[in-house]
Amino acid sequence: MNEFIVIFIGMALINNIVLVRYLGLCPFFGVSKKLGPALSMGMATTFVMFIASVATWPINQYVLIPFDVKYMEIVVFILVIASLVQMIELFIKRTSATLYNALGIYLALITTNCAVFYLTLWNSLYDYSFLESIASSLGAGIGFTLALILMSGIRERLDIADCPRSMRGLPIAFITAMMLSLALLGFGGML
Repeated sequence: MNEFIVIFIGMALINNIVLVRYLGLCPFFGVSKKLGPALSMGMATTFVMFIASVATWPINQYVLIPFDVKYMEIVVFILVIASLVQMIELFIKRTSATLYNALGIYLALITTNCAVFYLTLWNSLYDYSFLESIASSLGAGIGFTLALILMSGIRERLDIADCPRSMRGLPIAFITAMMLSLALLGFGGML
């Protein structure tokens, strides 16, 4: 049980996909202006990470490795992730038009979100078991959501702050992201 907790915390804080590995920055900067869309995007990405890990692990273990076609891993994982996101997008579009409109183009961008793809490759590289892959995906998703929520809270405050005109918008967001990254790097020696 301890190993699952270590993997979960490691992926959420120490190896945070956005703030430590610098992946998934497009939705991170694009959706983090307001808390509502940031939380929705974080939950959608967490769900996709979880489903992608659940789907790619058996494909890797029972198809790619036994048939010695591990070199096809990248193509297969991208195909699986793209298919999953399309199904999720159709489901959200039919069930919640408000959420679908709030996420906008960023929902489709989850397909090409390098954070989701990175997670599937991470699970394969470290040869995680099925349960370890689930812990990894949930930790990465929670870490992604945490980064979005922190950034959206800070950006909402920065919108009303007295900031030099040349620093408004993305410039101050980049500086803020750098400071958040430095804060998470402090967790590096914990585990």
